Amino acid sequence: MAHPFHNILSPVQFDGASYAALDLAKKIAANNDATVHLLHVVPILPAVGESHVTAHVNPREEAQVSEKLREVANERLTGIKCHVMTRAAFPPEVATAVLETAAEIGADLIVLATHGRTGVARFFLGSVAEGVVRGASCPVLTVRAESA
Repeated sequence: MAHPFHNILSPVQFDGASYAALDLAKKIAANNDATVHLLHVVPILPAVGESHVTAHVNPREEAQVSEKLREVANERLTGIKCHVMTRAAFPPEVATAVLETAAEIGADLIVLATHGRTGVARFFLGSVAEGVVRGASCPVLTVRAESA
């Protein structure tokens, strides 16, 4: 029987909810001999009054995030093939960054946390998970945060 999942994308926000999703991604990867791709999308927050904004992140910040992802991989993905990657995006474009990364790596499953925000919080913060579910060309498994 062919393995249904070879490349699993797991966006990580360095919180309990995303670690729960990563633990599930690890189990699925172990059962399918798949590779887990850890992704952290670094938010681009322009300064007030800044006339020109680029999609570049401070190289030091990007290096720190990459190192933190490697630490998470070493702690949580022992025995699993994995890659770490970062992207930069403005807050409303985080879901798009996740979807673009999924397409680039040929993900056949995305496993991510959802924080279950509702009302005003959802209006202002949006729902990355919803954007990913709506736009993904592969299955998406969402893991709800315990303390949403």
